[in-house]
Amino acid sequence: MIYRFEVITPSAAVAFAITAVALIVIPGPSVLFVIGRALSLGRRGGLLSVVGNELGVIPLVLAVAFGIGAVVSASLVVFTIIKVLGAAYLVYLGVQAIRHRRDHATAVTGGGARPVSDWRILLQGFTVGVTNPKTIVFLVAILPQFVDPARGAVPAQLIQLGLIFILIALLSDAVWALIAGTARGWFATSPKRLATMTGVGGGMMIGLGGALVFTGQKN
Repeated sequence: MIYRFEVITPSAAVAFAITAVALIVIPGPSVLFVIGRALSLGRRGGLLSVVGNELGVIPLVLAVAFGIGAVVSASLVVFTIIKVLGAAYLVYLGVQAIRHRRDHATAVTGGGARPVSDWRILLQGFTVGVTNPKTIVFLVAILPQFVDPARGAVPAQLIQLGLIFILIALLSDAVWALIAGTARGWFATSPKRLATMTGVGGGMMIGLGGALVFTGQKN
């Protein structure tokens, strides 16, 4: 069987982009995660977290395009497991940031501590992105509304819409990462102040993890 690729119409792309921007620019779990990481790891760590986080959305987009996302969203058990795992991982990252806040400060101010590797930051961001329950709900609920079944190749249309969402989120979250990372840079002249800022970022991630568990209800 030959698979046909159907390009979405410009009007559908623009309409979806406007909807995505309106939802993405409002600070939510992804923004708080990025800010927390940037405060803990600096601008580079924040930007790498953004890239990892958006890479984690790609499997979710594919899952929605091929019908798996709807199954996950409809299953309370599966959805809850994903939600709890994602929240637990955020809490873990926050605890690690607080535990090693002095090591991070020493690395930035020229000490001998080993910084967190780029690949590890990307993997951590990916894990958070792929287990974000709010992203799953958004993709399942919003993407199909901008698909034209009469054009055929519905999975291809969903993938294209998902890529638009990822691009907008990437740009928006990168701005937040740069702002938070710059704020952290103001504290870099003092290891003590920098350690405190790193701890604040860790605390934000712990709080975000708790919020996802207790307020991230499935719609």
